[in-house]
Amino acid sequence: MSFNSLNYSTCTLTRMSSHHSHNRIRKNPALATPPSSIMSQTEENRNLPNSKENSPLDTASRRPDSAVLLTQENAVGIIGGLSIGTTLNFVNKLVRWSSKDGGNGLPFVLCSDPVLNKELSFHERASCSFLTGKNENLIKDHAPIVENLRHKRIFLEKSGARCIAMPCHISHSWHDEVAQGSSVPVLHMGECVAKELKEANLRPLEAGSTLRIGVLASDATLSTGVYQEKLQNEGFEVVLPDKATMEHTVIPAVEALNRKDIEGAQNLFRIALQVLLVRAVNTIIIASDDMRDLLPPDDPLLKKCFDPIDALARSTVEFVQSVERNA
Repeated sequence: MSFNSLNYSTCTLTRMSSHHSHNRIRKNPALATPPSSIMSQTEENRNLPNSKENSPLDTASRRPDSAVLLTQENAVGIIGGLSIGTTLNFVNKLVRWSSKDGGNGLPFVLCSDPVLNKELSFHERASCSFLTGKNENLIKDHAPIVENLRHKRIFLEKSGARCIAMPCHISHSWHDEVAQGSSVPVLHMGECVAKELKEANLRPLEAGSTLRIGVLASDATLSTGVYQEKLQNEGFEVVLPDKATMEHTVIPAVEALNRKDIEGAQNLFRIALQVLLVRAVNTIIIASDDMRDLLPPDDPLLKKCFDPIDALARSTVEFVQSVERNA
């Protein structure tokens, strides 16, 4: 069954593999600014269809001093980011892949905050404008974003999460600051990608050369080296779009998409991919919410591309399953 309590700014979605629960939760006041809403989705227990006892959500609702929502060993905390679509895509894969062998899926707590969404969107636009020289005054202090992310990380820890995932490329610009002091692992999407590519045992496309991996993303993501450092640590050569490619294909593709010129955006995006492919890269990491779903699923170019959200979802499932086995 499902429970919805709608309020204002932040949405926290809780999914639990437990009994029914239909109670309103009080959040920790220190972490409840701005006001929040909580939505709970609970898998039904067929043997106890009307039971509310022993539910972590029910327990939390009776104890206002406690923020614990989940007590399972495989509970996951999720911090939403720039795109709610990307966040939901991650959640869908997390649940689907964790339950593909007949399991119940993973319990999770999701924080989705429109305020954070706007802050990240502003940051991305500011970086793009700075690159093209349109308005250098858009660059601003990132401390509020980091503080927002840290508050959500702390809330998820207190909620019972055994690991935390951020399905947002830009948010990983401040991964180390957000994860500092955390009592549970905060997975790094770049590390997840590098690990999977390393385990894929790829071979260079040109004899005698190093393995080359392309990265296509917004300037906000590329400038902080979210993926470059992790890939280089695994021995890959990282190939990025040059300034001309960014200015004449990548940025105009995003601008065309914002104007609802889908065909124009697709054509420019294809050119950007081709520019990287002619440089003999094995695969291209699409580290952009705007670009990820721009081409149709059957487009041949996508066979050469890699979605970091997939790697993060698989790594999250693998981590919590290992925790379960060792519990």
